[in-house]
Amino acid sequence: MLVTAAGVHDSTAGGHLLDHLATHHRSITKAWADAGYKNTVVEHAATRGIDLEVVHRTAPSRTFTVQPRRWVIERTLGWLMHHRRLARDYETLPARSEAMIQIAAIDLMSRRLTGEATPNWRGT
Repeated sequence: MLVTAAGVHDSTAGGHLLDHLATHHRSITKAWADAGYKNTVVEHAATRGIDLEVVHRTAPSRTFTVQPRRWVIERTLGWLMHHRRLARDYETLPARSEAMIQIAAIDLMSRRLTGEATPNWRGT
């Protein structure tokens, strides 16, 4: 996971994230990215031993269509947003944001393993 300032372009952050993955998580050999990533990021991933597949939109449609692989990210973000602190921009440092995301992910996983219901700040 990598949290950056809002002004950092995805391609720049993607390169840093790929470096981190290659260094700390050597078993990861495949990753997916949306069409916003440039060929330089794909080439950089290849030099690090990671097959980065850019997922393009399916044929244009007038109705909503789920994009391949995109729903996995959106679903995960939805689960994490159940933690109120992540739903608001309280953090001023990226390291704190990363810590709060990790705590939320640990809470989510521990509740799934124990079968305990997740309390919801939205009141439902």
